[in-house]
Amino acid sequence: MTTTDTLTSPLTPIIDATIEAVTSDPKAAGVVFRADHELVGTTEVSVRFGSGHRITVDEPAALGGGNAAANPIEYALASLGSCNAITYQFWAARLGLRIDTVKVDVEADLDVRGFLGADDSTRPGPGAIRVKATIEGPESESDYRRLAEAVENHCPVLDLFTNTTPVHGSVVINGVA
Repeated sequence: MTTTDTLTSPLTPIIDATIEAVTSDPKAAGVVFRADHELVGTTEVSVRFGSGHRITVDEPAALGGGNAAANPIEYALASLGSCNAITYQFWAARLGLRIDTVKVDVEADLDVRGFLGADDSTRPGPGAIRVKATIEGPESESDYRRLAEAVENHCPVLDLFTNTTPVHGSVVINGVA
């Protein structure tokens, strides 16, 4: 990561303009993200995002996949870690703090018995997730603790992981909802 200078952060004018825009028109703050998925192999999924980006998702051979790409849990961890890193950069600029490096490591403990239906008392998702951020720079420890608190309070993907988010599902079968 490049150094964030409190006077010249390229994010500062973007942050200020965006805050002004969404403060003056709260309806402008609403954003819809989209991801379309298609099963293209035994466990391989092609994902197309509304932004035009594409990724492949797969399972390891131990779960019947071809290991062509990261699995869904790994992508979830990538989302959490990368959103944390970006939020550190964003809030460092917002708080006027300089950071030289940010590294985020994320681990999850998953008991696959829940996914496989081998034990219905075992949840299918991770039982625990650990996030470790390492920050280096010239600011005081208390400044970086304040930054870490801002990240914990404002990281969108961390919020997704730590708070209940309503999910509404539907199934269309042979063209009928």
